[in-house]
Amino acid sequence: MTLGGVVSDKTRILVVDDQTVVREGLVLLLELLPGLEVAGSAGDGEQAVAMVAELRPDVVLMDLRMPRVDGVEATRRIKRDHPGVEIVVLTTYADDESIFAALRAGARGYLTKDAGADEIARAVAAVRGGAAQLDPAVQRRLVEAVAGDERPRRQGRGGLPDGLTRREAEVLALIARGRSNTEIAGDLFISEATVKTHINNLFAKAGLRDRAQAVTYAFQNDLADPSG
Repeated sequence: MTLGGVVSDKTRILVVDDQTVVREGLVLLLELLPGLEVAGSAGDGEQAVAMVAELRPDVVLMDLRMPRVDGVEATRRIKRDHPGVEIVVLTTYADDESIFAALRAGARGYLTKDAGADEIARAVAAVRGGAAQLDPAVQRRLVEAVAGDERPRRQGRGGLPDGLTRREAEVLALIARGRSNTEIAGDLFISEATVKTHINNLFAKAGLRDRAQAVTYAFQNDLADPSG
């Protein structure tokens, strides 16, 4: 990130929460973590959308239940207008409706508010590296929810859905385990460019928008190994 001609390697974060005590506490916490810089804070989703346009943070730490514009709608607007900005949800709620709404809107991280500083830092690093990062409790809820989904899937050759190749399925499984493109390349002994090609192909075939949707799709189609 370049600010006024000065190059900074810190990740700039916008904190969004309608509770002043929580918001100010998060700002103080994040400012103590190495590699992170708080770009600003917002008290609701409408303010968050405006501040993203003004401040251009790298990551938004987003609450869900807020007045005027909630976190899901704010996430949707931010990802529409600023697709390079990543969203990590930090909320009290881990119910199915909240989880799926946030992931569909474009969030790549989902943590509950009992997360510690290290967990928040890992989530920020993960989404900046192109991976998804879900709280373990959220991951379990996601697995449980999609396990009961009996909708038929289009099967291609080799029993894979939507015409995926075996290599694309391997890449998908690694995405579901939270691996970045660099890590996937190392795991499969291929180049990062090849990884990106496989991801673009499988996203197009399955109608996926981002890695969070890919995680859900992988579990729905029994292509993920949650035990890692």
